Amino acid sequence: MSQVFSEETHRNLLARIPHCTGRAITDWLRTVEEGPALRFEERVSWLRHEHNLAYGHAKAIIHEYDLRRAARKLL
Repeated sequence: MSQVFSEETHRNLLARIPHCTGRAITDWLRTVEEGPALRFEERVSWLRHEHNLAYGHAKAIIHEYDLRRAARKLL
């Protein structure tokens, strides 16, 4: 079962990702966009194994990607 992060925790994780990884969130979102089309947890696992990310960071990136993709569809 996956963890459920609060909105505040999600934002805090996103804020720390550039410092911890050396890459901007937009770079990570582009990586996800160009990566394989998988389900949520599979994409988290892919990011963790292919890019050596911590679970929380990978999950925050995928969640943010999904949020932004959904927002684009509403416009």
